[in-house]
Amino acid sequence: MQKTTLDVGAGEYRERLGPSLWILVSAAVAGPMATAVFAPIDTTAALVIGAVVGVAIVALLVAGSPVVAITNGELRAGRAHIDVTLLGDPIAVTGEEARTARGAGLDPRSWHVIRGGIDAVIVVPVIDPDDPTPVWVVSTRTPDRLVAAMRRAQVRRRTPRR
Repeated sequence: MQKTTLDVGAGEYRERLGPSLWILVSAAVAGPMATAVFAPIDTTAALVIGAVVGVAIVALLVAGSPVVAITNGELRAGRAHIDVTLLGDPIAVTGEEARTARGAGLDPRSWHVIRGGIDAVIVVPVIDPDDPTPVWVVSTRTPDRLVAAMRRAQVRRRTPRR
């Protein structure tokens, strides 16, 4: 289930890092548990409460998922944003290298938006000398698309307008 949009002409990219299907299914189990708690009081109310609890938890998990986007020459990852001209060349990392980048190789000063159910990450160095953050590490389901969109945005921002 990929929720990405990519406008090739504009260099725009957007991806919601939603929870995996298994997380959503396990969260939905809270609905029947709430039903079981309220069943001795009133079965009809218990069914309504259980349905509301299950839907609310799943909706909150999806709505609270961070968004990774490149819009108007700016990379947004979760609640942070930075102009792409202040970033170096992004690197797409998958497999064992991604596991290292998310774990033992993660600089504590870096900005990271990491989701456990998503294997790939991109590592983007920050070239701004005034920024204390050396690198951004961002989870993505489509690392090649994100890297391509970021490179297009960087070229577009560095190219003088006519």
